[in-house]
Amino acid sequence: MTNTNDDSILVFEYFTASGEKDKCIISEAEALLFALIDDLKDYNLDVVINKSYEKVINKYSNVNPILIDTDIASWLEENASSFSKAIFISAEINNALYNITKILEDNNVFIYNSSSEACLIASDKSLTYETISNTVPQPRTFRFKIDSKGYWKRAITNLHEKWQAEDPLTPLKLIIKPLIGVDCEDIVIIDDIDDLSYDLEKIFPPQSRIIVQEFIDGEDISVSLICNNGKATPISLNKQFVELKNDKGMYLGGMLPFKSEYQNEAFEVAKKACEAVDGLNGFVGVDLLISKNDDIYPIYLLEINARFATPYVGLKKIANFNIGKTIIEGNIDEVDISLDGEVEFKKQGNNLNIRRIK
Repeated sequence: MTNTNDDSILVFEYFTASGEKDKCIISEAEALLFALIDDLKDYNLDVVINKSYEKVINKYSNVNPILIDTDIASWLEENASSFSKAIFISAEINNALYNITKILEDNNVFIYNSSSEACLIASDKSLTYETISNTVPQPRTFRFKIDSKGYWKRAITNLHEKWQAEDPLTPLKLIIKPLIGVDCEDIVIIDDIDDLSYDLEKIFPPQSRIIVQEFIDGEDISVSLICNNGKATPISLNKQFVELKNDKGMYLGGMLPFKSEYQNEAFEVAKKACEAVDGLNGFVGVDLLISKNDDIYPIYLLEINARFATPYVGLKKIANFNIGKTIIEGNIDEVDISLDGEVEFKKQGNNLNIRRIK
């Protein structure tokens, strides 16, 4: 079934449309999709979703369900030209966010999300670093390729020696991340350069592209923003629950709004970073770090997420405005963007638990 109503908006979420079976992934995906559908209850929606959701999606009176049994990218290749407008939720896995956005753009679909070029820059941590290098503070970052002959190990060792020489009295730690990755997956902490071993190839096989950063000890936070026409408006400061265990990082959830003496600085860094990337639009998240050391800067930018992310589900419970509707109408300057209460969201087993704590 395809769209025949020019007033309707195409809506989908990557995992629920493609038939993902991992319950841990699906719990978050479902929460995001149904929150967006509820926000857009005043609009006619064409919602693309896997056939397994037929009974669930039928309860929405404003929704025309389009049930598929293939992956969403393949379906869009065949059907995107039938639609005029779209707003969607997608992970960055396998460059899906960029690829889906590009398909819609190539089919002249107006999207309320970020442009494909902005998604490409935000998804690639090295491109993000280069694009905003003179705009906001960031950890020093270098891009490497895990070559099959093992030259990568010597290259990283040389980089460590160079940085350590600048401050020989302070032990230098490194953090290694995939060039494109989400939710702290496959993050490796190198406490001592002598611990750098070829075992790293078990996580990053030859031909993998990675970034190596100086490790800055601090508190993980994020800022949620709405971006429109080159302007970024911060709407909440969020605490991130990130666990560093066995030299690996894991994102477990968060709490919002987070009270911090550095809120204004965090908002300013997030706003400047987003406005420095052309084409960012809609709901955007910026991951930051409050430094615990006596650094020059209290706030460092880690990455930009040009997509709907989990804080959106928490914000929906306490925001005094409709986030989805505001994105569609583009009237952020006309609404009350205040929040009423506090929300915590945590991944526990296969579930995403969201609770109002105030």
